[in-house]
Amino acid sequence: MLTVAEDRLGVVVVEHEGGLRLPGTFLHQGESLADAVARALRDKAGITGRMPQQLHVFDAQGRDDRGWVISVAHMVALPAEAMARCRIIPAAGASGLDFDHDQIVARAVQQLRQDYAERPDPGHMLADEFTMLELHRLHKAVDPGTAQKDTFRRAMSKHVEDTGRLEGGTVGKPARLFRRVEG
Repeated sequence: MLTVAEDRLGVVVVEHEGGLRLPGTFLHQGESLADAVARALRDKAGITGRMPQQLHVFDAQGRDDRGWVISVAHMVALPAEAMARCRIIPAAGASGLDFDHDQIVARAVQQLRQDYAERPDPGHMLADEFTMLELHRLHKAVDPGTAQKDTFRRAMSKHVEDTGRLEGGTVGKPARLFRRVEG
């Protein structure tokens, strides 16, 4: 699970026996993979109603000291508010995690950057209506190499529509609100 909090890309981890690892679970007898993923999200992070995308199968021998364990890694990007119960660490500093979870985080960050490269907010980490500044900050957190504001605005303009409304409750000139154009 990835999120952006305080303008930084973060990853959810859980503490186990003094180490940090990604939340996960073993598949139960008769359980589908989708059900196991939903159970892990619900039980370990309090997240319901979102289904992560399958990321990659990690199957190297020796990746887990409990035996040969195959991990079908999944990824989901969520708003930080949805992860209030979770421990979030900066994705850039996610090293030294148990097993090969550093590799899983690196793969997830790479995938998220690809997902956000040309689309405004495929993970819906922002509210339904947002300012262009909020969108730019989100993209900069996901990928620090994001283009400068003017270039970014031009690239995103075909993927968002102006709501005709202005941001309320701000000091100074209110910013225009936009929403994603799906499809």
